[in-house]
Amino acid sequence: MAMNLAQWGNALHSGEKTYPIVQQRKRWFLISGILMVAAIVLLLVKGLTLGIDFEGGTQFQVSNASDPDPAIATEVIENAVPDEVPEVSILGTNDVLVQIGVIEQEQSQEITAELADAYDVSADEVGFTQIGPTWGAEVGKKAVQGLIIFLILVAAVISIYFRAWRMAAAAIGALAHDLLFTVGIYALVGFEVTPATVIGFLTILGYSLYDTVVVFDKVKENTTHLTEQNRYTYEELANLAVNQTLVRSINTSVVALLPVSAILFIGSFLLGAGTLKDISLALFVGMAVGTYSSIFVATPLEVSLRMREPRIKEHTAMVLKLRETGDVDVAHKADGSVVVGALTPGRHLGTQAQPRRKKK
Repeated sequence: MAMNLAQWGNALHSGEKTYPIVQQRKRWFLISGILMVAAIVLLLVKGLTLGIDFEGGTQFQVSNASDPDPAIATEVIENAVPDEVPEVSILGTNDVLVQIGVIEQEQSQEITAELADAYDVSADEVGFTQIGPTWGAEVGKKAVQGLIIFLILVAAVISIYFRAWRMAAAAIGALAHDLLFTVGIYALVGFEVTPATVIGFLTILGYSLYDTVVVFDKVKENTTHLTEQNRYTYEELANLAVNQTLVRSINTSVVALLPVSAILFIGSFLLGAGTLKDISLALFVGMAVGTYSSIFVATPLEVSLRMREPRIKEHTAMVLKLRETGDVDVAHKADGSVVVGALTPGRHLGTQAQPRRKKK
C-alpha cells in the first residue's frame, strides 16, 4: 500500500526513511553553481532595469481617469517627447502611472495639461514628481548599505546563537545564492527594480534565513552528543536533520507561495495592477529558491565546512572503521545511504553504540 503524506512525514522524522541529500551535496552544488553563473551572465549582458527612484526621472499620475487606457498616455508622451519611451501602468481601477526620463520643467507642465485633456480630468488630478539622478544614486547607495548591514547582523546573530561560525558562513552563502538568483530573474524578464523590489529582496532573505535556522537548529540538536556515540557520523546526523524538517519546509513554502502567487499572477498580470509586480516577483522567486537553498545548499555547505574540523574528521574515521571491522551494526539502504533511527525511543545519541557480539 502506498504511503500517505502523514506516514511519509512520520517516517522522515523518525529516521525510518531518509534521502541522501547531504551525501549528494556535490550534485546540488553543481546545480546551484550553474544557476549562479547564468545569473551573473544575465546581469553582465542584460543588466537590471532600474526605476526612476534609482536612476532619476519624471513621473505623472492621472487620478480618476474615465478611460484608463495606457495607449492614451503613450501617445501623449510620444508626441510631446519623441525621444522618450514611457512606462505606463494602471493603479487600482482608474489611475494611470506614467514614468519617463528627466525632462525640462516647461515640458512637464505641457505634458501635465495634455494628459489631463486626454483623460478628460482636471489638471489638479494629474500629479507630477521629478527625481534627479543624484538623489536616485543616493537611494541605490542606501539600499546596498542596508543589505550589507543586514548580512553582517545575520552572521553575528547566527554565530552567537549556534556558537559556530561555519553555520553563519553557510547561512550567508545560502542567502547570497537566493539573492543572486532572484536578481538574475529580474535581469532575465526585465522587470523594473524599485524600492518595493528592494523591500521584497530583504523580505525573502528573512524568509530564507528563518527556514535555514530551523534546519540548523535540528542539526545542532542531533549532533550535540556526536562524540559520545560511534554509530553515526556528523554527515549522517545532519542529513537526518534535513529529512526531519523536509515536510515542514515544503508545507511552509506552499502556504506562503499561495497568496504571493495570487498577487503576482492574478493581481499583476490578469488585473493589470502593475505596481504589485515589483514586490510580488521578488517574493515568489525568492521564497521558492529560499526553500531550495535551505534544504540543498545551507546544510550541505555547513557539513562541507564542518568535515574539515580535526574532531569531526577523527570521529568520522572511527565510525567508518568500526563499520568496516563489523563491530557496529548499521542498516543501509539500496542507494548506499544509512538508515538513521537514532532519535527513535530507546536509541539516544547520548549513549555509546554497543559493539556487535561475535558468534562463538
